[in-house]
Amino acid sequence: MLLNRATPQGAAERVRAVIFDWAGTTVDFGSLAPLRTLERAFAEAGVAITESEARRDMGIAKRDHIAALLRMPRIGAAWREKYGYAPAEKDQDTLYERFIPLQIACLKDYSQVIRGVPEITQDLRARGIKIGSTTGYTRSMLDVLMAQAEANGYQPDCSLSPEDVGAGRPHPFMIYAAAVKMQVYPLAAIVKVGDTEADIYEGLNAGAWSVGVAASGNGVGLSEEKFLALRQEERASRVRKARQDLQAAGAHYVVETLAELNAVLDDVDARLSGKTIL
Repeated sequence: MLLNRATPQGAAERVRAVIFDWAGTTVDFGSLAPLRTLERAFAEAGVAITESEARRDMGIAKRDHIAALLRMPRIGAAWREKYGYAPAEKDQDTLYERFIPLQIACLKDYSQVIRGVPEITQDLRARGIKIGSTTGYTRSMLDVLMAQAEANGYQPDCSLSPEDVGAGRPHPFMIYAAAVKMQVYPLAAIVKVGDTEADIYEGLNAGAWSVGVAASGNGVGLSEEKFLALRQEERASRVRKARQDLQAAGAHYVVETLAELNAVLDDVDARLSGKTIL
């Protein structure tokens, strides 16, 4: 469980807030909504993208994600073959404008709260820990998710999108804004939890603790039904690879599911108070 012994700086004595990601962490097991929408937006533009290409930069602001895809050499070459010129900013804008309504429509089918999330949030509140959230989605997309999640038992104390603060991950600004809204300091009293490398960088750049979630997110990339249907060896292999990627990004901890989060918080509290570290 413990991966990175570098401790965020600050005079915190215990964890005071946990900031969750959305797709792949608290809703949408497998982080399928952004994947399907990116695939469709590019397909409608006549340039197909692969799942691995779509997942490479998952977690960053969606306009930035589209720009990153257009910068990939293979996709750029396919675009030139289709249109006779390299993708330009106007193409990024056109794809993004098409992406927004497609994503909002898709969210209705991929907004199910992940098993165990309502229970872990109850545990956090019992510990006196505030709950925030950040995302790569736009505010309009986030509003859809929030309404659906609340109906299914999950309601953070505050939720931030990149446009709320001027920039998305890996910048730490959403975490800063969440800390202000929740009145939590220092940043070492905050734990950021997410399923992508971008989530890990966001937490590290903010001076918070970063926790990766392996099984339900972008690294494995399967619905819960398909994940559970895998042979045990295949399931373990996929989770192990997701763990390794999150560890390589610098995560302080990586958990398979949020059911392990209480143990992580106990260990962080012990580290902050100077007690024995597991």
